[in-house]
Amino acid sequence: MDKIKEFLPFLIPLVIVQFGLLAYTIHHILTHDNYRRGSRGLWLVVAIVGMQFWGSILYFVLAKQEEE
Repeated sequence: MDKIKEFLPFLIPLVIVQFGLLAYTIHHILTHDNYRRGSRGLWLVVAIVGMQFWGSILYFVLAKQEEE
């Protein structure tokens, strides 16, 4: 238990950033209709299941349509 307490100053900001990125990704998926690859449902599943940064990163790299 003492080891976890040592890492809390590092883990708490990391968790906050992770959930912030997930929230932004879900907001972006729900407010946009066009994707380069896949559909809204697919990207929601990828973002939520791959919650540990990877789902959000995959969405922004592979699916996000460039704004015109």
